[in-house]
Amino acid sequence: MKIMIVVGARPNFMKAAPLIRAIQNCNGPTASALADRTERIQAVLVHTGQHYDEAMSGSFFTDLALPKPDLYLGVGSGSHAVQTGEIMRLFEQVILSERPEVVVVVGDVNSTLACALVASKVSYDGDGGRPVIAHVEAGLRSLDRSMPEEVNRVLTDHLSDLLFVTEESGVQNLLHEGISEERIHFAGNTMIDSLLASEEKADRSSILGRLGVHGNGNGANGNSAMKYALLTLHRPSNVDCRETFSNILSALDELMGAGPVFFSAHPRTRKRIAEFGLESHFDFGDRGGRNGIRILEPLGYLDFLCLMKHAAVVVTDSGGIQEETTCLGVPCVTVRENTERPVTVSKGTNVIAGTNPRKIREAIQMQMKRRGNGSVPEKWDGHAAERIIETLSTRIRKGQLESANK
Repeated sequence: MKIMIVVGARPNFMKAAPLIRAIQNCNGPTASALADRTERIQAVLVHTGQHYDEAMSGSFFTDLALPKPDLYLGVGSGSHAVQTGEIMRLFEQVILSERPEVVVVVGDVNSTLACALVASKVSYDGDGGRPVIAHVEAGLRSLDRSMPEEVNRVLTDHLSDLLFVTEESGVQNLLHEGISEERIHFAGNTMIDSLLASEEKADRSSILGRLGVHGNGNGANGNSAMKYALLTLHRPSNVDCRETFSNILSALDELMGAGPVFFSAHPRTRKRIAEFGLESHFDFGDRGGRNGIRILEPLGYLDFLCLMKHAAVVVTDSGGIQEETTCLGVPCVTVRENTERPVTVSKGTNVIAGTNPRKIREAIQMQMKRRGNGSVPEKWDGHAAERIIETLSTRIRKGQLESANK
């Protein structure tokens, strides 16, 4: 059985790495069930190149011990239409050449939808046969169609044959949309698989010393000698509108007196800072003065995980970081009007603040006093990938997916 796993952007790498490990190593509770048939599973890793430079992509492969991609499409940046169309054009050639039995797409980026769409329409030998499409991280819904990721999520789920869900809300969303129960599998969260597998390595990172702060177990169980906050912003709705971006930055004054604020800034976000004349909010140096948010170059996965784990609070618009802070017990303030990951609020340490400066300040004040009050959601135990590969291999072995190839 050939399983083709598609990645395109950094969040995909954390979700795909455990799937590769589950195929290669067969570790964990399903090892005995998989061991007698893993020799029949071949993993083919395809990187579309949606994030394509060393800082944005290459270091993550190293940190996550991901193998070099078997196929690299080199798509690069562009508008949603240009990028999606180019991925489809190139991926069609790949899938017809490789003829995988299963195509696994992860997350909600343009690569996810583009490759699912190609796999749903391709025909092996003109007889209508096609690969099984499996979506990892299915069912998440913000109910906000203005988000490109929401469009990608909904369409990918309805194209997929198997839907692997990270939280119970995903199951209910898919059932509500008319997707049959037998296609839905509550597997857990492969991004948390990566976090738990990497946490010990991240603890050995030198990032805190390089930034002049000191953390000593400042996760759910302790406090660092010097408190700091971590900021990430990348969503167009936040950083492409000067007023919204400026509102968020002005609300962070609440953090400035408590210690440094570190901002691991996407290159596109840095471009907007210059275009909008917002440089006065920032310090452009690792050890700059204390009068602004300290801009950092994009960090590798292990360095970022270490910095996040020891932060007093994280302010973000990232979906994945909402999940990671929940797992780590780190207070999180999400500067969005909604979340597709409600379990991070109901069970975790996440608060949805919106983009109103007053509400952001109030959320930060509340979260700075909080630590370790959440709980880890169901099946976020480090073994989600093993459950996914077990389901795929078992169902194909029993011929339960054969009809999808006819």
